[in-house]
Amino acid sequence: MPGKLGKTTKQRMALLRGQASQLLWYGRIETTQARAKELRSYVEKLITKAVNTYDDVVEYEVVAKDKKGKEVKTTSVKDGPKKLAARRQIIAKTYDLQEIKAFSESKKAYKERTAQVQHPLVEKLFNEIAPKYAQRKEELGQGGGYTRIYLLGQRRGDASEKAVIELV
Repeated sequence: MPGKLGKTTKQRMALLRGQASQLLWYGRIETTQARAKELRSYVEKLITKAVNTYDDVVEYEVVAKDKKGKEVKTTSVKDGPKKLAARRQIIAKTYDLQEIKAFSESKKAYKERTAQVQHPLVEKLFNEIAPKYAQRKEELGQGGGYTRIYLLGQRRGDASEKAVIELV
């Protein structure tokens, strides 16, 4: 028995997961008005989770021996417990999109650029999107309101209302 958006729960969640991934990756997608309204709350919760935990990192020193047997101290950074938990929850609620190779980029340069990145969408969310909205939250004193919906009119064929949803 279809429910919201005329889909079963599994189908609806897969649809939201896919559209949320596309919206976070590209910053703007075109869909129907009903899907855009449903997608808005889904994406805003993911962004809020990232904004609240993006700066939770732990620095630690690693002592290793180099080729000559000398001890070398290096400082490493890893996710703190809150950021790690948020990262895993976001990975569960989005699809993992891969970095796209640029047209004139060589295969070797592409591999070097993407070697350290395991989940490009989640990295983009924590490294680009979350700091931007955290600064906005600090300046305006408000959280949320990360997306905007524009109505485009009716679609030819079935006359459903089209909309564009974008990150502000």
